[in-house]
Amino acid sequence: MDSIKDKIQRLGKALGRQYVPENYTNYGDLRSEYEALANRDVKQLQREGKKQRIQDIQGRSELNAKWTFANLIEDSNDVIEAVSIAKSFIAAHEDMNWRKSGAHMMIFYGDYGRGKSHTAGAIAHELIEKYEISVLYRQLSTILEMRFFSYDYNAQDNVGQKFREINQELLDVDLLILDEVCVNESVLKKNAQSWLGNVLRQRLANHKNCIMITNHNLAELENALGRYCFESIKEYDTYKVKFSGPSRRKEIIPTQPEPQQPQSTSGYRPNQVK
Repeated sequence: MDSIKDKIQRLGKALGRQYVPENYTNYGDLRSEYEALANRDVKQLQREGKKQRIQDIQGRSELNAKWTFANLIEDSNDVIEAVSIAKSFIAAHEDMNWRKSGAHMMIFYGDYGRGKSHTAGAIAHELIEKYEISVLYRQLSTILEMRFFSYDYNAQDNVGQKFREINQELLDVDLLILDEVCVNESVLKKNAQSWLGNVLRQRLANHKNCIMITNHNLAELENALGRYCFESIKEYDTYKVKFSGPSRRKEIIPTQPEPQQPQSTSGYRPNQVK
């Protein structure tokens, strides 16, 4: 004999309705709901993890936060061309085979204030944000000074250990930006040439990219770095970008002559000997 529930269920089917017992749990729907919540939590953790990793990379890079493409003034052909090359370089990182195929060197050269460091920094920020590429920005002169002082074995400030740590970072980081290369120097000392050449050769062997920024023209740069070091650069896939547009830095000395201060009529002159 059919139970009342069976009769209700048959009646529901006849009317095109499914009988659902009281307190019925659809475990398939419940599983889907839990999986959706779990996936949402995983994605949230991944976003937070990526954000933290990016912040850590940016913190170690020592980049100027204002060096972005949004803040870069493209008011001359050289900067427009540099930005085009820069964005092509960034886009190429999408291809993992390209990353592993070799080492790439970008040389930005030109006078002060033309946007060289800004463009290099913008490249670095984009690579960090999009691909979590590790970046290290350093002025070459600062590294060479630390290298020099690292030979003071009586020093109490651990400069030797600090330099060894920085030297290892120079070898390991994905993108090394060397600014102010050979600034105020016509030729690097021989031991500095050898050290820098070795750093570049080791990075080349490990498929690590570099950006080199200098105020020298290319002929002067070759002379300043020395043949051994410059031959290391030639082994890279090299992109040379000349910055020759107007300076983007604010003028301190006015372009118009300043009015002279009126002379005092009191007759007093400082430091006057009577």
